Amino acid sequence: GSLPKWVVNKSSQFLAPKAMKKMYKACLKYPEWKLKHDPHFKPWLFPEQSRLPTLALSELSLQHADSLENIDESSLAETKDDRGEASDEDSVN
Repeated sequence: GSLPKWVVNKSSQFLAPKAMKKMYKACLKYPEWKLKHDPHFKPWLFPEQSRLPTLALSELSLQHADSLENIDESSLAETKDDRGEASDEDSVN
């Protein structure tokens, strides 16, 4: 369903700035963290380092946005990660 406008406005005033502040603090600590965690692994710079399986372009299909409007997700179980929660081990702060 859709959210009431007042919910969106309040969350924009409080949650968005708080999230940006957390992201900013994490970004400041990233260089130090990366030095300790596989510093030479940078698949965004060196695609040959990617550990993801490759996918042939012939296997891809074009999807239009209107075909995604009626997707039934009622049988899917919500997991902890889906709710945006993470453990202390996953965070960089």
